[in-house]
Amino acid sequence: MKQLPLLALLLATQTGHAQPRVTKLTATGIPKSIAYAGHVVDAARWTDTQGDHLVIATETGATASKSPEAEGARDAALYASHYLLQGAAWQPTWKVTDFVKECPLDIEANFVPHSFAVTDLDRNGQAEVWLMYQTACQGGVDPNSLKIIMYEAGRKYAVRGTTHIKVSATTYDGGQFTFDEAFGKGPAAFRSYAAQLWTKYRGNAGK
Repeated sequence: MKQLPLLALLLATQTGHAQPRVTKLTATGIPKSIAYAGHVVDAARWTDTQGDHLVIATETGATASKSPEAEGARDAALYASHYLLQGAAWQPTWKVTDFVKECPLDIEANFVPHSFAVTDLDRNGQAEVWLMYQTACQGGVDPNSLKIIMYEAGRKYAVRGTTHIKVSATTYDGGQFTFDEAFGKGPAAFRSYAAQLWTKYRGNAGK
């Protein structure tokens, strides 16, 4: 019976690092020393072998275009920023920025609800941060641009494609995607998770 704790320890060691324990934050929980644009969509803290982390994802929504040549047009932007706690200060390490400018039609630049995630799929003790969002400026019934951006230890991975939309009772358009080189050379677990994320949200990115 005294061997059980040791056995449990050995099993835990063999299965690698545990998944990070993520704490979701609201705008009021974000350190006051950190400035950001737009309104907070997702924010989270966690700890891994690199230290204490913080990610903030924000959207501006549609705003009047600042260009004097684009009267009546609108802009929209989204941002995601990562910080690592060094001493008592949060230091920025990477940032995702995307936008649509001077759009006279329907405009989109928003993160896909419920798609944000922090994982450790390869169990190396370094968390992966997953962001999925769409952008568009169009007036018809066409797929929007759709992306998954993932970071692990400062390295960027990307999936690019379009949303999957119904154009008639029996016909659909869009939904295809491609992995970038980083995903292609990375762990299979990354590609598997990205494909599952894409399939789950490609058809309801705006919901």
